[in-house]
Amino acid sequence: MPGPVDLGKFRGAMIGCAVGDAIGELAGVHNTKRALEDFLAEGDTLRYTDDTAMTIGLAEAITSSGGKIIEKEIGESFRRNYGREPWREYSASTPAVFAAAKRKDIPYPEAAAKLHNGQGSFGNGAAIRIAPLGILFRNSPHLRDHADTSARVTHTHPVGIDGAAIMAWAAGKAASLTPGGKFPYGEFCVGIVNFARTREMRQKLALVVELLASNAEPREAAFQLRLSQTVEESLPFSLFCFLKYPQSFKDCLFCAVLNGGDTDSLGSMACTLSGAFLGHEAIPKDWRTRIENIDKLEDLAKRLSALEGKVE
Repeated sequence: MPGPVDLGKFRGAMIGCAVGDAIGELAGVHNTKRALEDFLAEGDTLRYTDDTAMTIGLAEAITSSGGKIIEKEIGESFRRNYGREPWREYSASTPAVFAAAKRKDIPYPEAAAKLHNGQGSFGNGAAIRIAPLGILFRNSPHLRDHADTSARVTHTHPVGIDGAAIMAWAAGKAASLTPGGKFPYGEFCVGIVNFARTREMRQKLALVVELLASNAEPREAAFQLRLSQTVEESLPFSLFCFLKYPQSFKDCLFCAVLNGGDTDSLGSMACTLSGAFLGHEAIPKDWRTRIENIDKLEDLAKRLSALEGKVE
């Protein structure tokens, strides 16, 4: 069983999430590497979207409960943060869940299950925010159960839940690995395909493995995997970018955000994994020091790290 991870990995995941999110949002306008680098050189504050806000909300719920995964605590944490900052580009379905749960006094999953004609959401939101849980519970036999509980607060479709669990596994595995040597592609790829439960996710993850084996270029991978906001068409490409460039946070980020699709979400997921693997110091200093609310991200990373070895 892998040992504890250091604080730098928690910091890398939390700050990496925010940096990938913020720069991914900018890539929607500055959509070439040169244009994006030129804009980033201007030194403005990097502002994140709902993707990081929800990650913060999950980390707050976990740490305030002493490492317990409590459905209502998670939902209330999300709802409070939305109430403070509703302008962070939340999808329409997210506040709809909050409103239904509050108005009808029903559990969050019951409210979430009514979305999308009663099928529940299979978007990428539950996967984007899951890294704090995935890293903290990476050695727990209850990892999937905890990931499922977290996901069902807003996403009840089996694919949406499976995507969150897969991202939790990937974040925990990335954090447990030591950067610098040869990346264990076989171990990582076999592990993640085996961890998937739904046919949709297994097929897409198998395609990721094929694309990596054939040394496919990012543009080709984006075309084959497709890049919608569904988790089955966004998480696989984020994984591709991380595994294509495991030793470079910057290359991973540019891969994720410069090939179309939901660029802030792709950047957030890919850079969460890169930060979890490489640690926070691999994130360019000029980027990580300019991300908004950096003190909050740092504090949550410390609080998560303090729970190492104390969760089940």
